This record gives sequence, structure tokens and C-alpha cells, in this order.
Amino acid sequence: MSILTEQYALSNGVKIPKIGFGTWLVDDDKVAKPVEDAIKGGYRHIDTAQAYENEHGVGEGIRNSGVAREDIFVTTKLAAEIKSYPEAVEAIGQSLKTMGVDYLDMMIIHSPQPWNDFRSGEHYFEGNLEAWHAMEEAYNDGKIRAIGVSNFEQEDLENILENGTIKPMVNQVLAHVSNTPFDLIQYCQKHDILVEAYSPVAHGEILNNQQIKELAEKYNVSTAQLSIRYCLQLGLLPLPKSENPDHIRSNAELDFEISAEDLNKLKQMERIKDYGDASSFPVFDQD
Repeated sequence: MSILTEQYALSNGVKIPKIGFGTWLVDDDKVAKPVEDAIKGGYRHIDTAQAYENEHGVGEGIRNSGVAREDIFVTTKLAAEIKSYPEAVEAIGQSLKTMGVDYLDMMIIHSPQPWNDFRSGEHYFEGNLEAWHAMEEAYNDGKIRAIGVSNFEQEDLENILENGTIKPMVNQVLAHVSNTPFDLIQYCQKHDILVEAYSPVAHGEILNNQQIKELAEKYNVSTAQLSIRYCLQLGLLPLPKSENPDHIRSNAELDFEISAEDLNKLKQMERIKDYGDASSFPVFDQD
């Protein structure tokens, strides 16, 4: 059975495809084609964000795919800078309008801090609760089928779990071989919060790792395929991205199992030190 037809169940019972198609850094005027290609190739889970400024193109790709809207799981993210209830209400409505959809399958807060303040020590607890309240409201109104967060550390999650009325269904974080936040994953899983793994191939930098390459050869797969499979075997939901139709297809060809011994090796892989060209992004430029 193809991984593209497999699903996780979120804590509210909503089913989410086990692998998603990421669209970060794909321009609005170029994103429709990769999204359409991904859907035609079997992907049923598309991930975008207000910050990517490509929601319009993603919506277009979904419409052009010929697949019914209800058969596609669409996620977008509330901009990290939005930390008030009125702004969040407006932004949720704007995403629906920009994408040209009647509802979103999921919306998540992109970061606990605005990007300029990322991991600075300030947690914006109050602002995140205001944004969360707006998303809870949209959820209760049927505009969003599931709500979650991204880049949240344990104390950010505790703030929502203790003060919100609906608990986050996902936490989307940077997670890949050589940089896997095991403690955070364990905490999320204990609270029935699905962990989504963005940049499962470390924005391409992992492809240069000789050890991982050799292990991939043992399974007769690419380094990218091994890296995506690794996330799945940890119970995570990987979000690989590509504009290349061949890569889009091969990223979902994961019909193999990493042995317990090799999985352990991958878990203990030396931490990546350099993300190359991507190092300047807040999501990578952290300790």
C-alpha cells in the first residue's frame, strides 16, 4: 500500500494523510504547477502558510488538480507576527479568501514568537492565547477542521494546554536525521499531539552526509527517501518539498522498512552543523 493512502488520526478524529507536500520558498506564480503535479501523483495533503505568500497559487493548484476539494487536506499557518485576537480573526478570513476555499482542514500558529524575535527568550504567552482563541472560534464555526501550532517548545505548549479550551492537534517542528528533538516529540506524543516534521531532508543539506548516503545505499533507496522514512518510523508526519516532478514522486516511494539497528544509528547521527544557504532562516539558525 502506498504511503500516500495511509493516514494518522488526529486527537479529534480527523484523518490526516501521513505525508504532506510542503511549499515553502515556492513563489506564488510558480507554486500551482508543483501542487497540481503532487496531487495528480497521489499526494492528498498540501502545506502552505501566510508567510510563504503563495496561498493564492496553492489554491489554484488544488482547483486545477481535478481532485475533489474534500479529498485534499489543506493546511496553512497563521503568520508568526499575529499575536492578537482581532488580527487573528481577520487573518483567518483572509487565508480562506486568498486560497478560494470554504474551509481549511488545518490552521496552525507558525511560531510562538514573531520571526524577528525567534527563540529570544520571550514566549508571547498572552498573544498566543489570543491567536489560539480566534482559531478555536473558527474551528467551532466549522471554518477549520483541525488546529495546531508550529515551532512550539514544551512551555509554549503548556500555555495552550492549560489555558485553551481545545488542545493543539499538531506541532510542526524542524525534525530530521541529525537534528531530532526527541524530548519534545515524546512530550507531544504523550499529550496526543501529532508531530509534523518540516525540512525532513534538512533543506537538502542532509544529502551531503556520507554516512546517511551509505545507509541509504544498503536499502537501495535515495538519501532523501531514507530521511523521510526515518520520520515516519518515529511516528512523525514528514513534509518534503520539491518543484521537481521526479523528486515529488520519489519522495513518496517509501515501501521499505529501516531495521531497528539502523534506525538507532540514524537517531544517534552526529548533529548537523551547517545548513548551507538555508542557515540564515530563523528556523535553522538556532542552537
